[in-house]
Amino acid sequence: MSNDVEPEVNDRQIPVALSSASVYPLSVHDAFAVAQDLGYEGVEVMVTNNAVSQDPAALIQLSHRYKQEIVSIHAPTLLLTQQVWGTAWNKIEKSCQMAAEVGCDTVVVHPPFRWQSNYAENFVEGVREIATTYQVRIAVENMYPWRVRGREAVAYLPHWDPLGQDYDDVTWDFSHAATAGANSLEAIKALGSKLRHVHLTDGSGSGKDEHLVPGTGTQQCADALQHLAATGFDGVVVAEISTRKAKVAGEREEMLAETLRFARQHLTVPATAERG
Repeated sequence: MSNDVEPEVNDRQIPVALSSASVYPLSVHDAFAVAQDLGYEGVEVMVTNNAVSQDPAALIQLSHRYKQEIVSIHAPTLLLTQQVWGTAWNKIEKSCQMAAEVGCDTVVVHPPFRWQSNYAENFVEGVREIATTYQVRIAVENMYPWRVRGREAVAYLPHWDPLGQDYDDVTWDFSHAATAGANSLEAIKALGSKLRHVHLTDGSGSGKDEHLVPGTGTQQCADALQHLAATGFDGVVVAEISTRKAKVAGEREEMLAETLRFARQHLTVPATAERG
């Protein structure tokens, strides 16, 4: 009988969910169906102009039908969703209200655009107050500088980078980091317990927000996931890749399946590995 001792394995599995943005231009309904088919453990719903994405009852019905937990709501704070749910603060409040109704505790938001000066001025305090009111986590996402004719333009306030900001909770997106020229592994380490949520994707650093399959760009996605698993991350990893260029049958599903395989592989590490 061998005296070799097998390394202890961390038996807590970090959930891997699918963003509804990953199936665009397909529907929210398709996101739940694909998540079930491929073996994801939940869905992040991005609120858009699509009526279902704004309807808590419809989302709960999809969640039950496909046995997929709704892990987060992405507020309509993108440029493309500026007409959804009115004012900036109304977008945040309605997203938190919907999160509470569907039974999830995380709302993803972008930092304010620079032209939303009044909103930006009270953003940190306002987000904290609304999060407390609805008993949810509002996780502010890292963005990137805009470049106009080769020069950086101030697009977000207080900043596109959540590092150094007084947020309680942060979402880290690998594609946005690549666009910004940031180092995701170092940023995730620096954020520590403020990191609540992860958008798993990748980017080449081209200056475009590419949302590539993880492992196909320049970000240290594998090392970052291994770090999260080894340090007791208690949030959710959400696949948010772009499949818009999928042309043949099954190509979108294969990209999403590969993203899930990548996540599961690198989120399983010995419990005796890195701590702290």
